[in-house]
Amino acid sequence: MNILALDTSSQVLSAALSKGEDVWYFEVDGGLRHAELLMDVLDRLLGSAGLESGDIDLAACMKGPGSFTGLRIAFAAVKGLALALGIPMVSVPTLDCLAAPYASWPGLVIPALDAKKDRFFSALYREGERLGDFMDASPEEIAARIRALSGGDAQAGENVMITGPDGPLLYEKLKTAFGPGLFCDPGGKRGRARELLDIILKRGIIGSEEEYFSGPLYLRKSDAELSFGAK
Repeated sequence: MNILALDTSSQVLSAALSKGEDVWYFEVDGGLRHAELLMDVLDRLLGSAGLESGDIDLAACMKGPGSFTGLRIAFAAVKGLALALGIPMVSVPTLDCLAAPYASWPGLVIPALDAKKDRFFSALYREGERLGDFMDASPEEIAARIRALSGGDAQAGENVMITGPDGPLLYEKLKTAFGPGLFCDPGGKRGRARELLDIILKRGIIGSEEEYFSGPLYLRKSDAELSFGAK
C-alpha cells in the first residue's frame, strides 16, 4: 500500500510516503509558506519514490491542534486528493504524533504547541498512551496536572519529557518548579509526517468515507472568529 502523510501543523512542512516497506521523507522550514511550497514537496517526494499521484492508496494529515491555516491547507490537499482518486483519507491528532517518539520514555511525555496568550495546546502521555483529554491550558494548569499524575510532589515525581515545536517555551516556564526531573527534547521542532505515517502503519488505520466530512481539531476559535462573535 502506498500511503502519503502530510504535516503542516507548525512552521515546518513535512511529508512522508510509504511504498511497501520503503519510506521516503522530506521536510522544509518554510516559515508557514505551506500553500506555496506543498506541491513542490509532493512532486519531489513522489518523484523520489518513482510514483505518480494516482498511485497513492491512502492520504493522511494531522488533525490538530496546530496552526489554523496550516491545518486547513493539509486537510484541503488530502481531502481533494482522496476525493479525486476515490481513495480513503485519515487524520490523526497532532499531539499524538508529537509524543510518539517517546513511547518508551520512563515517565511522562508532554508535547507542547504555543496557543498564545501564555497558554499551550498539550496533553500528557505515559508509555505511548494519552492520559486524559487534549488541553488548552496555562503552564500552571499543566504543572498541576503533572503533580496530580506524579503523586503530588513536583521535585520527587517521575521524569518528564517536554517535546514539540514549542517545548522549549513550556520548559522554561516549568523548569524552576520541577528541577532536574524535567527534560526538553532538543529536536522537538522537526516535522512529524514520519510519526504520522508510523502511527497509521502500527495501528492498521485504513481510513473511512466519514473522514471526507471531518475537519481540523482546533481546541479554540481563531482570533478572527472570537472578534466576529463579540460584535
